[in-house]
Amino acid sequence: MSYISQVLHPERFHGHNIRNGFFEGWYYKLIDATEQHRLAVIPGIFLFAGEDAKAADTGDNHCFIQVLDGMAGTASYHHYPKAAFIAAQDDFRVQVGQSEFTYDCLRLDIHDEQRTVQGEVRFQQITPWPVTLASPGVMGPFAWIPQMECYHGVLSFNHALEGTLQVDGQMINFTGGRGYLEKDWGKGFPSGYVWMQTNHFDNYGTSFEGAIAIIPIVGKLSFRGFQCGVWHDGQLYKFTTYNGTQVKAFTITDHLVTLVYANSQHQLEIQAERAEGTLLHAPIRTQMHRRVNETLKASVHIHLKDRTGRTIFQGTGRNAGLEVHGDLDRLLSYR
Repeated sequence: MSYISQVLHPERFHGHNIRNGFFEGWYYKLIDATEQHRLAVIPGIFLFAGEDAKAADTGDNHCFIQVLDGMAGTASYHHYPKAAFIAAQDDFRVQVGQSEFTYDCLRLDIHDEQRTVQGEVRFQQITPWPVTLASPGVMGPFAWIPQMECYHGVLSFNHALEGTLQVDGQMINFTGGRGYLEKDWGKGFPSGYVWMQTNHFDNYGTSFEGAIAIIPIVGKLSFRGFQCGVWHDGQLYKFTTYNGTQVKAFTITDHLVTLVYANSQHQLEIQAERAEGTLLHAPIRTQMHRRVNETLKASVHIHLKDRTGRTIFQGTGRNAGLEVHGDLDRLLSYR
């Protein structure tokens, strides 16, 4: 029952009974009403993969909070001992040091030589990817498969913000702004992937999130898995590996990522304009490696059509998060 409950609640902490070879992190994106302040706050935990107790004792096992300033293009990694991580068993409540994270609020109290961040931001009108027994969230039926390398959860496509944060002495009012919330957990990030997200279209409430990645299965075997969702006018349009969607086009250049998805009901054309970012730490089995370049300055144009070619929605999302990382040649080579 514990395993079933965890699968049906992707927002909760999944590592209570795991001693090594595990990570889990939540991604809070905060954009103020003026769109001049863009932060991503990422709390999490990392457990070293292996039986090397000395490596674990030297700090490889730890919890953390990353803070990405999307306008300045800077990021800070705040390292805490493993014991500073506390998570509820039957709810989404996580504490890292003196900071707290839940489904409807984050309270930050970070003080070190890198950065000072204090304050509270509350969330209203949470919009999660729907969870059902047959399809528990964005992973769909893949969420039921144990021991996958990486699991993903979209906890809120879009929500309203209320509250303030003081960042290095500057007070930022997030009231009236928009937020996004997702998470990842497992053994490590995929060896190659593209991730993108925006909920800042001119049509308020329309939101987009998508990822395409190399998914290992047995030994050296792998496949290209993907999930993508457009939330528009109260409806979620899904383009996923498990619902019969096909990748009709996929290219990556220094300036653009282009994807075209199609299934029996809809087609989605995506063109993401890349922008300068900064390096974040991301998990591999032996460390939280500072290797992933992420930006909050990208733009993503989407064109959603029905099967007759009629346009359902077309627009460009601002303040987009975008990561393009790893073995891209291999990612592109799948057919």
